[in-house]
Amino acid sequence: MNEYLKNLNRIEFIVTMCCTGRCKHCSEGDHSTGSPHIDTEAAVQAVKDVCSRYDIKSLMTFGGEPLLYPETVAEIHRTAFEMGIPQRDIITNGFFSKDKNRIHEVAMILHESRVERVMLSVDAFHQETIPLEPVEFFADSLKSAGVYVEISPAWLVSESDDNPYNLKTVSLIGRFADKGFDIGRGNVIFPQGSALKNLSEYFLNGDAPQNPYEESPFDIHSLCIGCDGSALNGNIYHKNVLQLVEEYSPV
Repeated sequence: MNEYLKNLNRIEFIVTMCCTGRCKHCSEGDHSTGSPHIDTEAAVQAVKDVCSRYDIKSLMTFGGEPLLYPETVAEIHRTAFEMGIPQRDIITNGFFSKDKNRIHEVAMILHESRVERVMLSVDAFHQETIPLEPVEFFADSLKSAGVYVEISPAWLVSESDDNPYNLKTVSLIGRFADKGFDIGRGNVIFPQGSALKNLSEYFLNGDAPQNPYEESPFDIHSLCIGCDGSALNGNIYHKNVLQLVEEYSPV
C-alpha cells in the first residue's frame, strides 16, 4: 500500500465546473461554460476499484453545479451505496432547471440512487444570481421524496460577524428553518478565487480563514477526481485509478 495514501477513506468527484451561479465569494473564480463533465462509466469504475482496496467511509459529488448532470451523479451515488460507503453527500446550489417537472424528476432520481444527504447552498452570495423559488421547490421535492436536505450557508468573516451579507443569509436560511429544514454549519469564506477579488476588504486583518479543503500531500485522506478525470498527478481516463494510487508521490 502506498504510504502516502494509507489513510485514504473518502472519494470526491468534481462533476463539472459549469455552474448556474456567478457567486462573488466562489473560491474557484469564474466558471467556464465549456467545462467537461466526468465520464459516468469511468467514475463508477473508479468507485468500485478504490472500494476494493480501501475502507471508504464517505463520498461527495460537487462542482460547479453537479446537478447539471443528475444521471451521472445518481450513478456515482448508486454505486457508492452498493459498495457500502455509508456517507454519500451532494453539494448543490439547487438551481439546475426552472421546469418543475424536471426538478421533481431529479429529486426522484436522487432518492432512487440512495443519496444520503443533499447539502443545499443558500446564502446572500448564491441568491444574488440564483432565484430562490426553484431552489425552494427542489428542497420541498427532495423532502417529499424522503431525501435528507441540510441547508449549508457560506458565512463572511465568521458566522457571528454582523456584516450585511451575513444578515441577509440569516434571513434567507430562516425561510427554510421555518419549513422544518435543518441548518448545517456551512463554511466560512476563505480568500481565494472570486472571494479574494470581490471581498478583499474583509480579509485585511490578517485573520482570514484558511482553505478547509486542503490536506497534506504526504497524508492523503480524500481522493479527489476532477471533471476531466484528473487525479493524483494522473488521469483515470488513461490509467486505472489503483495504478495512479500505487504510483503517486508528492515529491
